[in-house]
Amino acid sequence: MREFQIKKNDAGQRLDKFIEKATLNMPKSLIYKAIRTKKIKVNRKRAEANQMLCEGDVVLMFIAEEFFACGDTEEYFMKLIPKIDIVYEDENMILVNKKVGMSCIPDEREERDTLINHIKAYLYRSGEYKPEEESSFAPSLCNRIDRNTCGIVIAAKNAETLRDLNHKIKHRLIDKKYLCIVHGIPKKREDTLSGYLIKDSKTNTVKVFDKEPKYGDAKSIKTKYKVLESKNGLSLLEVELLTGRTHQIRAHMAHIGHPLLGDGKYGINRDDKKQGYKYQALCSYCTIIDGKEYMIDPDSIWFVNEFYN
Repeated sequence: MREFQIKKNDAGQRLDKFIEKATLNMPKSLIYKAIRTKKIKVNRKRAEANQMLCEGDVVLMFIAEEFFACGDTEEYFMKLIPKIDIVYEDENMILVNKKVGMSCIPDEREERDTLINHIKAYLYRSGEYKPEEESSFAPSLCNRIDRNTCGIVIAAKNAETLRDLNHKIKHRLIDKKYLCIVHGIPKKREDTLSGYLIKDSKTNTVKVFDKEPKYGDAKSIKTKYKVLESKNGLSLLEVELLTGRTHQIRAHMAHIGHPLLGDGKYGINRDDKKQGYKYQALCSYCTIIDGKEYMIDPDSIWFVNEFYN
């Protein structure tokens, strides 16, 4: 039997969601069966899967020990020397400038040297994150960007902030601005592009259409851009996403004939690679939360610096 005292970071979530996080690989079917057969109780009383947990509640689990992680297991981030570029930090959230080539979360190419592990390592070493005191919460990313895109990523330090930021992102209450370099000079200095996007999960690519296609699960997209400067057949753009879809900027700009510099997925970048551009020239450089702008100095962005010099 395991007993869990619900603390601040555990409160405000459904019982079944808490159990998923507090146990190790326990199938959902067994979670619901254990709740139904009273093997999982709240405050020694029968509970429901959708019951919201409150601070101070006690969750009792009469389930096999195999579903609990060993308490002395040392996670990788505990040994990691954190390397993060902090844009802003307070007691609730941290905004970091993710470097090109780093994955936000573990994937098939990298499981350990990820942005979230570096953030956990930083908070663990500063004493703000104490995993031994948490039953279900760990510092979490609120947004992600592609491995080869640089820029601002938001992480929440506690559960309440995570819920708040996720709500704002879901309802598009957080705005982001990007800088990118494209091949060619767009006909209009400023424009809002509209279209439709279909994602191909097998190839991890998307395709953009001007009119809604009759096949596939097409999503409407809107991309607003402004040309900041053009030189040597290239243009530096500021872009705002009015919709947030996979690879939207890269695919939409390529669709109108202006692929991003260094983009091998939506452009032909053989010449770009010869000139040393291994990654797409794209950076999420400004995030706006509750009317406040958090920015990366554009002059510090690798491709902006090279563009002007």
